[in-house]
Amino acid sequence: MENRSNYRKFLLMWGGEFISSIGGGLTSFGLSVYVFQQTGSAASTALVALLAFLPVLLLSPVAGVLADRYDRCLLMMLGDGMSGLGLVYILICMMTGEAALYQICIGVFISAVFSSLLEPSYRAVVTDMLTKDEYSKASGMMSLAGSARYLISPMIAGVLMGVGDVKLLIMIDICTFILTVICTAVVRKSRLTKQVKTNETFVQSFKIGWKAITEKRGIFILIIISAVITCFMGAIQILVEPMILAFQRPKVLGIAETICASGMLVSSIIIGIVGIKKNFTRVLSISLVLCGLAMVGFGLKENIVIICCFGFVFFFVLPFANNCLDYMTRTNIEPEKQGRAWGLISFLSQMGYVVAYGGAGVLADKIADARNIGVGRGAAAVIMVSGVLLSVIALSILRFRSIRELERGTVNVKAIDNK
Repeated sequence: MENRSNYRKFLLMWGGEFISSIGGGLTSFGLSVYVFQQTGSAASTALVALLAFLPVLLLSPVAGVLADRYDRCLLMMLGDGMSGLGLVYILICMMTGEAALYQICIGVFISAVFSSLLEPSYRAVVTDMLTKDEYSKASGMMSLAGSARYLISPMIAGVLMGVGDVKLLIMIDICTFILTVICTAVVRKSRLTKQVKTNETFVQSFKIGWKAITEKRGIFILIIISAVITCFMGAIQILVEPMILAFQRPKVLGIAETICASGMLVSSIIIGIVGIKKNFTRVLSISLVLCGLAMVGFGLKENIVIICCFGFVFFFVLPFANNCLDYMTRTNIEPEKQGRAWGLISFLSQMGYVVAYGGAGVLADKIADARNIGVGRGAAAVIMVSGVLLSVIALSILRFRSIRELERGTVNVKAIDNK
């Protein structure tokens, strides 16, 4: 394997996903603002986010099995390309009149169904292409691409909504799918990944994936802890728009989100250059504790400067936690099982988001009504309580010896390098 050449090909594919992430962030921002302005309800905004996320979660185990049975790059191309159908539907509804809430929900649900093909295939392809020494840097780059929807998209969306409306954002997002598919197609031509021929049934494949994530106690404990953590972190993701829009304009919201997410840019670049070499468990725990404390500060006051400062800290430490989780998992699961494993890991670890998306908005509205305060302060209260609980759970990670043992890794590195 020519490491330098393969890393360049990884960067090409990563570039496509980076652009796709920006486009997705434009649509997400635009729809959040649109729905909140139409309904004035944090629960309605959360409902759209839930329906955009739920199919990805529920179908991730199936997508993981497909990633280990079929061409992974082709699955990524199908997922990216076909997910545009839901956005086209929303765009048509808006062009023929104002899109109703149920129409937006249908569109984001359709888009999410096809997007579910992406994550397991993408992660497994990275394992196919790179060596173990490159995993940490690649993880940093992947975190950077993921941060684009929070770092770059909000500011662009805020400016564009000042001269246009949400329809413009959706059209741009649809166009980004074309470039993403092209980048993945170029990588696919290199035939760096192989389709695995197997006589396994889907049920057998699920069982193999389940064994891959449960045979090491540390991995399974990490997954359970991650599910609890995502529940608390989901609160800030879903409630940031209602909290800020309660006292600021969409343009200010976009700028604030970009400033906050720039913390992720800084740390992702640092990780992408130098990586994390050791003490993954400790770095994971400390990072998540800091995330929780930043959430508490985030909701303290209706002051955009304070919000931006604590938001920057939150996003700065988040990639360190993601990198540690990614590394300890990737180096303890055999490459040929990673598609199935990542599918199940995504399903289990992100169940907390379902709870957050389904309940955070409703809880914020109820707190606002009960205390006779605005929806924005109700959202802030939910974020602050979630931050405290996140910090407490994060401290418990250090108590598990089985998690610390994952740092050594047992995957046959030579086998990976010779792929």
